[in-house]
Amino acid sequence: MTDTFAQVSVRILDKEYQVACPASERTDLLDSAEILNAKMREIRDSGRIVGLDRIAVMAALNMANDLLHAQARDRELDGDVSTRLKTISDRVESALGGSLQLDL
Repeated sequence: MTDTFAQVSVRILDKEYQVACPASERTDLLDSAEILNAKMREIRDSGRIVGLDRIAVMAALNMANDLLHAQARDRELDGDVSTRLKTISDRVESALGGSLQLDL
């Protein structure tokens, strides 16, 4: 199934941008633009960085760092869940293999 494209207008640091995206992703694009705008405003309002391009690069670096941390947490959680599932599976197999009562 092909997605129709939508022209979406987003405002970031008081500047308007026209972006084309699949119509089904319009809401995600608007949400992403809102997050980016907030991050860029935060950096600009700190007063330590001047210039739109520098603010954009710092926002991108901060957001990439946040993404890396979220991915690391996801991997850690996946490992914890896998370990717990293996433990439960082993206990179920052990209980089914003998006459032991399952103690979850």
